Amino acid sequence: MEINMDWQGGFKFSGNTLYGHTISTDASKKVGGAEDGYQPLELLIFGLAGCTGIDVVMIAEKMKQKITDLKIKIKADQREEHPRAFAKAHIEYLFTGENLDPKKLERIIELSEEKYCSASATLAGVTRITHSFEILEA
Repeated sequence: MEINMDWQGGFKFSGNTLYGHTISTDASKKVGGAEDGYQPLELLIFGLAGCTGIDVVMIAEKMKQKITDLKIKIKADQREEHPRAFAKAHIEYLFTGENLDPKKLERIIELSEEKYCSASATLAGVTRITHSFEILEA
């Protein structure tokens, strides 16, 4: 994987993804940025959500779990001291589907977190990741 980011002045950077999508990052106003883009650590959390989401959907299909909607919410807390790494992150999965089996969903999430999600593996050892899930009515 390779990316290129170009400095736009201030604390803003802009780059293109492998698929040609443009992405911009910037710092918060609190530290002198203009908030004219994603905060870099927001992207890290989006990456975690997207990574586990892809895993969960793929594994669910193999385990014959018919998910019709999936929402993923992550609450992450940073350390107070520098570097302000994420100390903990809680992932909440909100499933909608047909005849979803809670035991299978738990196993699916565990497989993502422990075996398949590269983002979880990257954060492991630095960030304590926990999860919960809820099955919503269709």
